[in-house]
Amino acid sequence: MSDCIFCKIVAGEIPSEKVYEDDKIICFKDIAPEAPVHVLIIPKVHIESMDSLEEGDMEVVSHIMLKIKEIANSLGLDNGYRVVTNIGEEGLQTVKHLHFHLFGGRMLKWPPC
Repeated sequence: MSDCIFCKIVAGEIPSEKVYEDDKIICFKDIAPEAPVHVLIIPKVHIESMDSLEEGDMEVVSHIMLKIKEIANSLGLDNGYRVVTNIGEEGLQTVKHLHFHLFGGRMLKWPPC
């Protein structure tokens, strides 16, 4: 998608502070962090949101879920962390590209709203 900011990050058209990258996903620091550790994990292929997932997306989404633990460990999040994805307007999804926020580095509160 030519107008998707995350697709532009994947393509290298917009710089990011990468934390992890492989052939399926990229993880980079959030530009407006809400916690001492706040990174975004996105698939390299454009998927709009959880609501638009199809059977063929299962491999990349399960890959993300498995890599989150590895990324959290590499960031020193030994005492816990939170993973969030926002879906749609009321869920506050501001970028229409599936992404997961990984938060940590302090005691997180609940509810988050």
